[in-house]
Amino acid sequence: MTFTYKDVAEIIKIIDASNCDEMIVELAELKIVVRRGGDGMRAPRTIDAPVNVVQKQTVPMPTERKPGSQENQPNSIPLASGGKIIRSPMTGTFYRAASPKDPPYVENGSMVKKGDTICTIEVMKLFTTITTDMDGVISRIFPVNAELVQFDQPLFVIEERP
Repeated sequence: MTFTYKDVAEIIKIIDASNCDEMIVELAELKIVVRRGGDGMRAPRTIDAPVNVVQKQTVPMPTERKPGSQENQPNSIPLASGGKIIRSPMTGTFYRAASPKDPPYVENGSMVKKGDTICTIEVMKLFTTITTDMDGVISRIFPVNAELVQFDQPLFVIEERP
């Protein structure tokens, strides 16, 4: 048996009309896997990436803005003693949670320990987990969820706590 374009389109219609998230059809040497994309955020495949940390710098302070907005340029504020900036190790889309249904990894005021996941950055459907390299408290979160971030852009400020 062979599949035609019409057969594949019919399979996709059946999945769209159902509650199925995935359907696999195997016949002889042919295998078709159809997955419902939904919101595009599935359990991400992750890679741990080193994080650039810079101490005692002036950091732009976020203002209320929409992702990609050029208006409301941020102000500069000095870091408190012991504050560190977590910067983006790559250009990609910044996500505060594993999926839209999950709570954010961290919020302003969250206590973090060395190795805790604080966000993910997606580049071409590959999700990179960003972790902390110190214990402390998140005092600033700069990007808006699902916003494009650039290499070396400030993501978070972590204040050291004894």
